[in-house]
Amino acid sequence: MDCRIYGYARVSTREQNEDRQIEALIRFGVPEQNIIVDKASGRDTEREGYQYMKRQILRSGDTLVIKELDRLSRSKADIKRELENFKEMGVRVKILDIPTTLTDFPPDQLWIQNMINNILIEVLGAIAENERNKIRARQREGIDAAKRRNIRFGRPPAPLPENWRDVMTAVQRGEMRPVDAMWELGVSRSHYYRLCERV
Repeated sequence: MDCRIYGYARVSTREQNEDRQIEALIRFGVPEQNIIVDKASGRDTEREGYQYMKRQILRSGDTLVIKELDRLSRSKADIKRELENFKEMGVRVKILDIPTTLTDFPPDQLWIQNMINNILIEVLGAIAENERNKIRARQREGIDAAKRRNIRFGRPPAPLPENWRDVMTAVQRGEMRPVDAMWELGVSRSHYYRLCERV
């Protein structure tokens, strides 16, 4: 059975460019048509291309090449689990930024390679996870600061119906029931009460 080589590249958003990773994979010897690309967050491993690659493409004896460890995930636990899964599948993972994963050790020295790789993966996985936590903390700080300045997030609220003031004045005076106000305004019950909370 032929052993095949595949590459995996990931960027977090559609605006980011994966060319740097693809070029590195091609230079290493991965055929361009064998490179799977995801444009998705690394917060977990539920990414379309990645899952398809694992379930439909890779088989025992294949090699998977990635540029950096955090292309798998930004969670240390996820990284370790995925590497264990690949090991059980019989798929060798080569990480371009971890040279010891690229070296072919003699069979009697594989334990040395595994020990070195496990240490490096533990350290780099922790760094990737820490970086993600810092990004989330900065995002949270930015959102909190914006809220303190009364900056609203999300879509702007829909405008009030043109006859809102007249109808609500009638409701407040007891001249109209809320159910009649909903009909007069042309809004649903839930929309009516959301509007009431806004004003």
